[in-house]
Amino acid sequence: MITARDDRRRTFETLPAGAEAGTWWGRAWVAALEQRAQDPARLARGRAYAVEGHVDAVTVTPGRIVAYVRGSRPRPYRTELTLGAFTDSEWAEVLEAVAADPAALGALLEREVPQSLAETILPGAGELVARCSCPDTTRPPCKHAAALCYRAARLLDEDPFVVLLLRGRGERELLEELTRRNAAHAAREQPDTAPDFPGVPARAAVARTVLPPLPAPLTAPAAVGVPPACPAERGAPDPLALDQLATDAAARALALLTTGADPTGDLTLWQDAVRLASAHPTAGLTGGARALYRDLARATGRTTTDLARAAAAWRQGGLPALTVLDEPWDPPAGPFDRARPALLAAGQGSFRPDRNRLTARTRQLRLSREGLWYAYESRPDDEDWWPTGTPSPDPVTVLPR
Repeated sequence: MITARDDRRRTFETLPAGAEAGTWWGRAWVAALEQRAQDPARLARGRAYAVEGHVDAVTVTPGRIVAYVRGSRPRPYRTELTLGAFTDSEWAEVLEAVAADPAALGALLEREVPQSLAETILPGAGELVARCSCPDTTRPPCKHAAALCYRAARLLDEDPFVVLLLRGRGERELLEELTRRNAAHAAREQPDTAPDFPGVPARAAVARTVLPPLPAPLTAPAAVGVPPACPAERGAPDPLALDQLATDAAARALALLTTGADPTGDLTLWQDAVRLASAHPTAGLTGGARALYRDLARATGRTTTDLARAAAAWRQGGLPALTVLDEPWDPPAGPFDRARPALLAAGQGSFRPDRNRLTARTRQLRLSREGLWYAYESRPDDEDWWPTGTPSPDPVTVLPR
């Protein structure tokens, strides 16, 4: 179990190339230091240091970002930038503001800084304080601190949770607290009315010698509900894992109620792991979803890339689509004899057959045993095929226009 202390220390061994920040919050970070700088030449030299890779691994903890920066001498200098961390009361205001604003919560989950919180969480002019072990202490910041600032801005571009860690809270604990607060807001917005269940009074039912027929069962709900938020307690199960289990159990129960069949009853361990992972797209995952992918891959003896590819296939078409991904087979000649001329006539080019697959450069079609065509894509000169689109019995309509 990851503790709050573990969550409040992050080390980044490598950073994106380049010195210029690409997001508005990354540029605001740089401006907080540049606006108080007294020597533009030092800033220019620090930017060059950042581009040339003079900044080593960066460690971020509440209120502090530290790295060793290599200058003109053999021994690197210890350089740090400090930013005041929030008090508990200040954090309470920030978290409540995010939980109450769906747009702010959505932006944060998409790894963007919410515009409504920009003035609160981003540093203002003079808030970033630079320190360095180099002998140049006359007119801060020195070029080493400037280099760290530019590289940290690129880091913030990729992961704005870094600035929230500097303000005192780690990503995992923030997401757990936001989950609890968001659930509380949703509960307050729901009407507090008791359901009107059909039935008879207990006294009347017991007094009769012949009981009346049971009331008709309630109509099955249209969708699965949201499980309650679970608190994070030391030694207790992971609340995000409990949320995942409760959601999956509810979905299976709804399927049993409406169809009478368990959708997971005949799945293998790998197939069930793919089904669970398919509920969480790989782009913009939260910390809990990333942990789910890692744990499922480890339990099935596969890599996270294998699991991500299989989950994409499952989202493409469920178990049949996963079978198409994993199992090549030898179909009869008829479907290929019809598909290849149709693709050529539609201007899609010439496709090369191989077992149940038709391939043309970066595009591929795979035929399932049920007679459906599934589209795949790859980068040029790379046999790394990924599912895309939705299946169809017509190979022409499967390919993107």
